[in-house]
Amino acid sequence: MNFEQFNLDSRLMLGIKKAGYEKATPIQEAAIPAAVRGRDIIGTAQTGTGKTAAFVLPILHKLLDGPRHVSRALIVTPTRELAEQIHDVVKALSAGTKLRSATIYGGVGPAPQVKALREGAEILIVCPGRFLDLVNQGHARLDKIEILVLDEADRMFDMGFLPDVKRIIKVLPTHRQTMLFSATFPGEVEFLASSTLKNPQKIAMGISRPAHTVTHALYPVPPHLKSQLLLALLKKTDTNSVLIFARTKYRAQKVAQQIERAGHKVTSLHGDRSQGQRQSALKGFKDGTHQIMVATDIAARGLDVESISHVINYDMPDTADAYIHRIGRTGRAQRTGDAFTLVTHEDNDMIRTLERIMGQPLKREVLEGFDYTAPAPPKSDSGGRGRGAPREDSRRPPRPAPTPKSYGRNRLAPRKSR
Repeated sequence: MNFEQFNLDSRLMLGIKKAGYEKATPIQEAAIPAAVRGRDIIGTAQTGTGKTAAFVLPILHKLLDGPRHVSRALIVTPTRELAEQIHDVVKALSAGTKLRSATIYGGVGPAPQVKALREGAEILIVCPGRFLDLVNQGHARLDKIEILVLDEADRMFDMGFLPDVKRIIKVLPTHRQTMLFSATFPGEVEFLASSTLKNPQKIAMGISRPAHTVTHALYPVPPHLKSQLLLALLKKTDTNSVLIFARTKYRAQKVAQQIERAGHKVTSLHGDRSQGQRQSALKGFKDGTHQIMVATDIAARGLDVESISHVINYDMPDTADAYIHRIGRTGRAQRTGDAFTLVTHEDNDMIRTLERIMGQPLKREVLEGFDYTAPAPPKSDSGGRGRGAPREDSRRPPRPAPTPKSYGRNRLAPRKSR
């Protein structure tokens, strides 16, 4: 289905063509007509399927008619990075319409955000904490809001934002269109949906399994050799665009430093970085200045870089949903990609869960030429870590892992980016 068939306002076609949109994705085919008709929507879709345009285009279509210089659409999202990503999509698709959008989130000065609220930007893309602060200070007029979008509702729940979201909803007009998107539906999110949306149309696009365009491989390794195996993998992998996930911000920074010392162009994205540093890191990763980015889950939520060829899990995530979101950063827009995961004994339960979801065993790989038998570095007298060894997460005491032979004899080298 092409975008002309949606009967959107003709003024939007310029932005659609400039953005390179040709054929609609399944979530767009299902959501756009319903949203244009004004229906409330509960949507689930895998990351990288075009979900953002599925709600942005109906918003723009509606806002082209009616008053200007007043806030009429509110998009609530969990992270600054996702807010900026949505903002970029809005700006691209609204080219030539003179509709204005503004982002509101913490970590930066509030003055430009207050100015945008006073001037009545038609579309507000906000993170709950800072936005609620500005609402309570009387800077936001919300009585004209016609459309509310709650994006990544499950992540907002994970991050503790649902109470703030509920407070925001209370000050909005009750007569409005609401669209809620969530990868999973824990009890709190289901309750929020049932109490907020009216007769919603439910649209589900197979979130329960990872994208079929991604090839998965597990690399069993003793915990103390994780960093060495990672560097060996990078040496044998096309590193034009590689995203590496670590469990904590400390580990993300530590791994990035190790990769940089090995001669790679690397950046990092985690909670200890300022907003300016985050934006610089994202820009450098997108334009190829940095071929490798090391990130934590929350920092990378909403990261939209279509050309990522490899996702490497330095640490196995805590949930299957987090794994699906991580590896969804590659294999986007019908491209193919690879997901490598470094695993130890403590990851066995999660491996079994993922294999049940995918309905087949995950391939175990052994990297040719790598010494899996190297001993752990000696601990210092104070009981600290060996020099140069990464710190293990204190929540999970490391346990010895078997040599890779016990996982099987598949000795395929990592696949090159396609």
